[in-house]
Amino acid sequence: MSEAKKTRQISESLEIGILLALAGGFMDVYSYMCRGKVFANAQTGNILLLGINISKGNFGEALQYLSPIIAFVLGLFIANIVRHKLKEMSLVHWRQLTILLEIITLMAVSFMPQRLNLVANSLTSLVCAIQVESFRKINGSNAATTMCIGNLRTGVQELCDYIFTKNKNSKKTSITMLVLILSFAVGAIIGNIFITLFSERAIAFSNIFLITAFLIMFVNKTNKNHN
Repeated sequence: MSEAKKTRQISESLEIGILLALAGGFMDVYSYMCRGKVFANAQTGNILLLGINISKGNFGEALQYLSPIIAFVLGLFIANIVRHKLKEMSLVHWRQLTILLEIITLMAVSFMPQRLNLVANSLTSLVCAIQVESFRKINGSNAATTMCIGNLRTGVQELCDYIFTKNKNSKKTSITMLVLILSFAVGAIIGNIFITLFSERAIAFSNIFLITAFLIMFVNKTNKNHN
């Protein structure tokens, strides 16, 4: 088995998924509770609010929802550019580079005052897009670490399949989705607590989860090399 394959498996592990989902929940509650009730992850909500404000003629208000949507699209492009250009790197996995980009960006956001909420929310949405596009599988199943709707659908479907077929893989996938959803919720709870304590600076603490994931990928890669 190639080293690249080993590293991909590490980046798709449940432990990495939990850490990223914790960060995802943290980021979403941060943008909503601390930066003007804009969603960092849920672009469906932003599109809905964009449409409502346009219909009311509130074009200035609409911009705060349009900008994160555009940033999210840009983040998807960035993740794919990194994947195509740097996927052959041996020192680090390309997904580790996307995590590093997240860490740097969120640290910058933590120093932005409220008057720069538009920029802060856009950068947070960009980071969420990079994460959701870079980490598309957890435990071998399609999953998201910055939103829950897809995980909820997959989890319920796989649970039903397990009830009727007793397929162990369906049971495993259902449990994986449940763990990711719970991790996202816990991340939101932690995020809200930190917001009450540190306000705009709170987002910097979500980097604890991202840095841990970044380092775990190094440690597990080293262990694999020694086997």
